[in-house]
Amino acid sequence: MPPYFAFSHSPGLEEMTREAGNVSSVMANSAPTFVEGAIIVGGGPSGLAVAACLTMKGVPSLIIEKSDGIGSLWKYKAYDRLHLHIPKQFCELPHYPFPEDYPMYPNRKQFVDYLENYFRHFDMRAQFNTKINAAYYDPQLSCWKVESQPSSAGSGECVTEYCSRWLIVASGENAEAYTPDMQGLRDFRGPVLHSSNYKTGADYMGQRVLVVGCGNSGMEIALDLANFNAKPSLVVRSPVHILPREILGVSTFAVAMSMMKRFPLWFTDALLVVYARAVLGDTTSYGFKRPANGPMTIKCEQGKTPILDVGTFAKIKSGAIKVCPGVTHLTSQGAKFENDQFAEFDAVVLATGYRSNVPRWLSDDGGFFSPEGLPKNPSLGTWKAGRGLFVAGFGRKGILGATFDAKYIAEAISDAWSLESHKHLVSPLKSRYPPP
Repeated sequence: MPPYFAFSHSPGLEEMTREAGNVSSVMANSAPTFVEGAIIVGGGPSGLAVAACLTMKGVPSLIIEKSDGIGSLWKYKAYDRLHLHIPKQFCELPHYPFPEDYPMYPNRKQFVDYLENYFRHFDMRAQFNTKINAAYYDPQLSCWKVESQPSSAGSGECVTEYCSRWLIVASGENAEAYTPDMQGLRDFRGPVLHSSNYKTGADYMGQRVLVVGCGNSGMEIALDLANFNAKPSLVVRSPVHILPREILGVSTFAVAMSMMKRFPLWFTDALLVVYARAVLGDTTSYGFKRPANGPMTIKCEQGKTPILDVGTFAKIKSGAIKVCPGVTHLTSQGAKFENDQFAEFDAVVLATGYRSNVPRWLSDDGGFFSPEGLPKNPSLGTWKAGRGLFVAGFGRKGILGATFDAKYIAEAISDAWSLESHKHLVSPLKSRYPPP
């Protein structure tokens, strides 16, 4: 494999301002670090999948990751009891299967071990503990320039600029925790934490805990709290589908994916809803209104996964978990709800999801991303942004979608990596920034 980058620095820094979304940065005046191959921003599953697929095509890459290693979201920001919510075959990364002895739904540690083994297996190159300040396209050199610095460094300190023909955004739809602007949030006297900082219900035994958000994470955190004899209440504000995780011992998600290949989407949705009602009963009587569209229709159109119940609904039926409507505001003692009821709480867990951080650092001159940092026109594709910019894992299709993105990206880049094409593309960069 050819060397993945060559260093070429000249002394001195000159301050200059460049806009990247909402970020203004101090750019290095020294010659960039030329990366031969692709720069991949993000060391999660999406970034690893792209790096592996590029390796299989003989194309080098450099992963730039703000954390101290790969899979930081799973390693540091996941609760202890977390398992994959869908079967492992839908979460495998390209060219490397899960170990045969892994269960159908690997736990957090098993998945982290898998990612780390994946990284080692493909002998990936990475720059860890490095944050991206800005990335922009240089039309004169037909390349992408990426300003970075150590994650712990202050503004303007230890700035390094990378340069590459290809930039792959793999920082993820879930790059940063999202905290809603709830009235009275600062007034609440007890601890308030995002689900990314929640670890175990053992820390809340006997306490009244309000869980805001009823996605798969919120539901499982409420279950974890109930299992540790806490007193959880779950806020259910919007209509949502609840499906049993398995149908007669087979993954509901796997059944749905198989049915969608054979039957119309509406038919798949109808059968899933009928089965869910037969197994779980009428969920609406417990505070869960069903959306007008079916579960897989919503998944395909909006990227929202239905709740795959792992035991939470039984706890709701038994009264161990209370269901509450939307919160109007918090007080120092508790929460006021949309039904005008008030309840006291000792702690609040915000299972309110994550957001993309792309607009903070990427200068998106081509207008590929929306202000929320997601592909603006998914119908036109979610992985190819043009001018050597590619995107992995932003199609709201989970790890399975990121795998397809990685394969498409590697194919597109490898087509330009032929000896003749490669020389044509990178020779201007090498001549301007020759290796020492």
